[in-house]
Amino acid sequence: MSNMFSPLTLPNGRQIPNRICKAAMEENMCDAGQIPGPRLFRLYKNWAQGGAGLILSGNVMVAPDAFTGPGGVLLTKESLDDPHVAAQFKTWAECGKSGGGQFWLQISHPGRQVFAAQGTEPVSASATQVTLPGADGLFKPARALTGSEIDTIITRFADTAMAAQSLGFDGVEVHAAHGYLISQFLSPLTNHRTDKWGGTLENRARILREIIVAIRGRINPAFGVAIKLNSADFQKGGFNTADAAQVTAWLNGHGVDFIELSGGSYESPAMMGTPSGGIQNPSTTARELYFLGFAEEIAQTAQMPIMVTGGVTKKSTVEATLAGGEIDLIGIARAMAYAPDLPKLWQSKGDAQITWRKAAFKNRAFTALGNMVLTKNNLHRLGAGKPPTTNASPLWILIKDRLRLRRLTKRYKNWLAAQKTP
Repeated sequence: MSNMFSPLTLPNGRQIPNRICKAAMEENMCDAGQIPGPRLFRLYKNWAQGGAGLILSGNVMVAPDAFTGPGGVLLTKESLDDPHVAAQFKTWAECGKSGGGQFWLQISHPGRQVFAAQGTEPVSASATQVTLPGADGLFKPARALTGSEIDTIITRFADTAMAAQSLGFDGVEVHAAHGYLISQFLSPLTNHRTDKWGGTLENRARILREIIVAIRGRINPAFGVAIKLNSADFQKGGFNTADAAQVTAWLNGHGVDFIELSGGSYESPAMMGTPSGGIQNPSTTARELYFLGFAEEIAQTAQMPIMVTGGVTKKSTVEATLAGGEIDLIGIARAMAYAPDLPKLWQSKGDAQITWRKAAFKNRAFTALGNMVLTKNNLHRLGAGKPPTTNASPLWILIKDRLRLRRLTKRYKNWLAAQKTP
């Protein structure tokens, strides 16, 4: 039986010093040029010194015109050609590994989940649009990708993984969850294609399998590759737990070092504990580890380690889950925005439970957004060298975040226009 402070040897032969992973949270804290800078260095050094065995970054984008938010980081093969850019990434990697754990980049393409204000064209498996009640105009209709464009995106994921290896990171996690592009291919709600990329689950999963094959073809065997996969979309008629189990089975033997199981999308934010698609998200431990039941089911088909993430605040939750024997890693996100040294606290002071103020709007999507910006507010505080806070006003922080995003959007659009200028 494993405990949270026992090491885990991955299929690639490398060892993670303990079973606690600082799971991905989107920071939107890049420097000008969409690269990491001092605020991200400081933030990730906090987490590294806090004792997590594995640290996952927030979204690192693989294409300059496809960002989940205007303050995101971009890493491409061209990043290696600029000494300043390469140096910034190397420093970020060093900061994230400074506590003795591993630091992996979560690499992503948002597909149709691109805010209209960013001025780029959303693309997806098929011509669909994100719809959020009370937020008309936030997203534009997406265009269906052509076959050659899909091939280009597969190559981009491999390019980014290769660059991450060259710059000193320990691995990459391919984001195939939360309604982003790969998830859009996997779900029959957003994939209406009739070519080799659509129709059957095997075809819908083709892009994910080809991305993994392409990445493994570009990196050394010891470099880590993981996948973040929805346990379900939590929308009727969408990607479900049986689908996730089948995709996991297909990935056996493809050099995947672990699968992180989450759930939901912008339209049904189950990852925030608030699904809105008519399918409930039962919790097994006092509303913690939202996806544990699904993960234990999917783990039956997995030959690689399984990680589960979702709402963890208690040491007892982690201990009980690992004792069950089906789950190998526990992802902790929001709680580590409020207590970046949570693993060390648990190791030295017992069951220190983290609590914080939560948003509660009538609209579920806005409630999820409010909780996201409360968390992000602490990431910014930590990046500025300030302590986290637990009593910020959700409405006030949401307003501040909208104003900040407006400034970042202007900067991003100016940068993108400069990239297109000969």
